[in-house]
Amino acid sequence: MNKIILLLSLIFSAFAFSQKIKLKVTGEKDTTVFLVKYYGKGMYYADTAQMKGGVVEFDGKKQKPGVLALLLSGQRLFDFIYNNDEVQLETQGPDFVKAMKVKKSNENILFLNYISFMNEQSVKSKELKELRDKQKKDDETYKKLSIDLENITKNVIAYQKNIVNNNPSTLVGKIVKMSMDVDIPESPKKSDGSLLDSNFSYNYFRDHYFDNIDLNEDNLLNTPVFHNKLEFYFSPKMLIPHPDTVVKYAYRFVDKLNPSSEMFKYCLTYITSNFEKSNIMGMDKVFVRMGQRYYCVKNPNGKTNITWMEDDKLKDLCKKVETYKNLVQGVVPPNITLLDTSDTKWRDFYSLKSDYTILYFWDPECGHCKKTTPKLGELYSKKLKTRNIEVFAIGKAIGEDFNKWKKFIKENNLNFINVALTEKLYKAALEDARKFVPQFTTVESLNYQETYDIFSTPKIFVLDKDKKIIAKSLSISQLEDMLDHLQGKKNEPKLFPPDPEEEEHAKENK
Repeated sequence: MNKIILLLSLIFSAFAFSQKIKLKVTGEKDTTVFLVKYYGKGMYYADTAQMKGGVVEFDGKKQKPGVLALLLSGQRLFDFIYNNDEVQLETQGPDFVKAMKVKKSNENILFLNYISFMNEQSVKSKELKELRDKQKKDDETYKKLSIDLENITKNVIAYQKNIVNNNPSTLVGKIVKMSMDVDIPESPKKSDGSLLDSNFSYNYFRDHYFDNIDLNEDNLLNTPVFHNKLEFYFSPKMLIPHPDTVVKYAYRFVDKLNPSSEMFKYCLTYITSNFEKSNIMGMDKVFVRMGQRYYCVKNPNGKTNITWMEDDKLKDLCKKVETYKNLVQGVVPPNITLLDTSDTKWRDFYSLKSDYTILYFWDPECGHCKKTTPKLGELYSKKLKTRNIEVFAIGKAIGEDFNKWKKFIKENNLNFINVALTEKLYKAALEDARKFVPQFTTVESLNYQETYDIFSTPKIFVLDKDKKIIAKSLSISQLEDMLDHLQGKKNEPKLFPPDPEEEEHAKENK
């Protein structure tokens, strides 16, 4: 029995020892150094230790597999692989990689050889390109140098494939494979030799982009490679910057992931957050659709897959999704029925028979509104009115703002449709909203600020003839330019030049 206990003790001791990270950097002073880890697009402190005689040790059991780095004084660092095995490396500056020797860790032998090879090929490639740039394109020397460059590329690909094929289960093998682009087959051709589909290569690359990435390997997130691959795919360099296109391929990608994995959490969070903050008009639709499909639904067990968010944070996100789902491109937003300046006549925008409708939310006391609203009034009078474009302006008119609202309209000759939740209507609705709902108006209209997420003004929505949203959060100059293009009048003289300050405010108020 004692022998068994001793044997188990030795096994566990060996296992603990096998996760030691021991690094020696010749010539370094005794000081505090840091272990740094990669996650997504960032680098973070992972551990701290004292270096003595150039030697430092870290406990690998505290770390997740991935690419780690030793950070020395003067912001000098070098990377290495950690994959739950003992790591012993020796090196010295200034070129840590070139001087590195791997004492223990098969993964780091592979990693070091790969990095060294890639660095050598990069230097050769740079030298050849510099030589070629000095030649004329029709010279034989230029052609020969081009062939030499192609051979370097072929050698790199062959080297990478060799590592991947011979080391498929290693972290290094998976990292190398992830860094490679997929092989694109030759485009199918017609009988006459012409291409059957001129977009075949792009479509294949897009549809097979993630084939070289093991999406079941969460540890790939702990490298500097994965985030760059993900970011490129969901950028205009790969996907057409249209929300419906992005949503299509986001669904296709995220649906492949294990909902309980770190990969699912990271990718879903990145896509959702990235497009929520996007400055490209209409991309908030991606945020809404991701919220509806993944965040604000229950799995078959009646629970959420979004286990990493606190309940109140998830609730806030889903509340925002619920609001925004009615305010995204291609959707008909809720109608607004409110009183005009007479404080007796109800007006709504669904009943307008215009080719385009501009919903304009403003406040007579808002500094930006005081600058923007008269411009809109002039644009409407001189251009839009005769082109069957209506402006339905919703002003702030509660309390003292009621008279200020009417005064501003009169002084600036705003002859488009002006409505508001007036002081009289507001007070009466507070007492009993059933006096007006549903006979004259709606709850959404009385609460238009929440319905349309209006917490900063001015804010513009542009609707087509079917009252679907086609644009929002524009400056007056952008609005004029867009409507001129839509109505085939792009060469018509512009009333308002671009205003950077106004455009920045509109962008912030998207």
